[in-house]
Amino acid sequence: MLQHDKLFIGGDWVAPAGTGIIDVISPHTEEIVGRVPDGTPADMDRAVAAARDAFDNGPWPRLSMAERAAVVARLAEIYAARQGEIADVITLEMGCPITFSQLAQAPQPLGMLQYFAELGKTFAIEDERPGMFGPVTVRREPVGVVAAIVPWNVPQFVIMTKLAPALIAGCTVVLKPAPETPLDSYLLAEMIKEAGIPAGVVNIVAAGREAGEHLVSHPGIDKVAFTGSTAAGRRIGAICGEQLKRCSLELGGKSAAIILDDCDLPSAMGFLSIASLMNNGQACVAQTRILASRSRYDEVVQAVADMVGGQPVGDPADPATGIGPLVAKRQQERVEGYIKIGIDEGAKPVVGGLDRPFDRGWYVAPTVFAGATNDMRIAREEIFGPVLTVIPYDDETDAIRIANDSDYGLSGTVWTADTAHGMDVARQVRTGTYGVNMMNTMDPGTPFGGYKASGLGRELGPEGLSAYLEYKSIARLG
Repeated sequence: MLQHDKLFIGGDWVAPAGTGIIDVISPHTEEIVGRVPDGTPADMDRAVAAARDAFDNGPWPRLSMAERAAVVARLAEIYAARQGEIADVITLEMGCPITFSQLAQAPQPLGMLQYFAELGKTFAIEDERPGMFGPVTVRREPVGVVAAIVPWNVPQFVIMTKLAPALIAGCTVVLKPAPETPLDSYLLAEMIKEAGIPAGVVNIVAAGREAGEHLVSHPGIDKVAFTGSTAAGRRIGAICGEQLKRCSLELGGKSAAIILDDCDLPSAMGFLSIASLMNNGQACVAQTRILASRSRYDEVVQAVADMVGGQPVGDPADPATGIGPLVAKRQQERVEGYIKIGIDEGAKPVVGGLDRPFDRGWYVAPTVFAGATNDMRIAREEIFGPVLTVIPYDDETDAIRIANDSDYGLSGTVWTADTAHGMDVARQVRTGTYGVNMMNTMDPGTPFGGYKASGLGRELGPEGLSAYLEYKSIARLG
């Protein structure tokens, strides 16, 4: 069992203010596999004070961006050597298949560190513009102390969407991992110390909702960067709005995959098995609404059913596993509740249903619904599990209308033999990311975020770095 009794604050391992413990439970065995301190508001106060001092008085914001980039590059080298360890720990604590951990949970955070380290070498801190009365210098300065609050589904990935650009910008950070997945953040803390990042620049306190809200509300925080549910994002946005505090919110999704009539189904299903079911379906970008024309509807339903039904379900540590357990019992019950809702609404499960695959572990049967309409709850609400809904459309215009008929706008795909035509479809669907005959996998160099209830702001790319900078215009005569 992995046990930690300290918190990472001010560059040191310090005793927590309280006596609470977070038990990390394996979703596969339902046994305790780790223990860490449960951070309190007092611990958050201490972490914010350390970050505040490091920003107001420390060297980090006063280094050049290129100097900070060199330190982040060193962190990336250390991270690269420990990818296997990171992958193993994430699979242990949250149950995603080890193959997904090895292909995404560990390598993608590394890619973000490497990308932002390179960007920091050339990113312009100042530029000159002509003004009405003389030249104007536009300067970019770090926003300050950042509260980074991350979810359990892709913990290191989401950490790096915030930490990497914040560090390059010159910010200091208080990171709050989710209580379901705190163990990987301890590995990160060890790497931060080894990389020589100054004390107080990164502080890590795993905690629950009460301490998290205290962090968001703290007057010492200049910006909140949050990824999680839309409901929690609304609350955080309200607090930040009251305090006129900067915030970026990456929230939920209910993305649609449009299958056009000229699509090669076997090829599309190979990609959709990842795009729809990655991470056991626990992905905000998952393509969970499959839109098929009425003329090919039965054929598409069968293809999706075969694809989902062919996924091996089992031990996430087994490389042969395609779908593992969900992260917690409450998540298992939530997803099963939606499966029941779908049946009650009149949709038909052609694969899966309410029979659990195993007696032990937080597993649900991967499920495909046919006979669904876009007004059903299973088509409108984010389920966050391996549940897909196949919805018929009349023509392409109707397919685009259905894709856009959602409170969310995070991701989407179109599948067609005509890539140029697929681009035309992509331009009409109101989402922040999109893929034509592929899944947009959140490239580090391009902005990621959503329309509508899928959030505010963008992460990754130069836009993601700009989110951690304040812009100052300095005009002068002569």
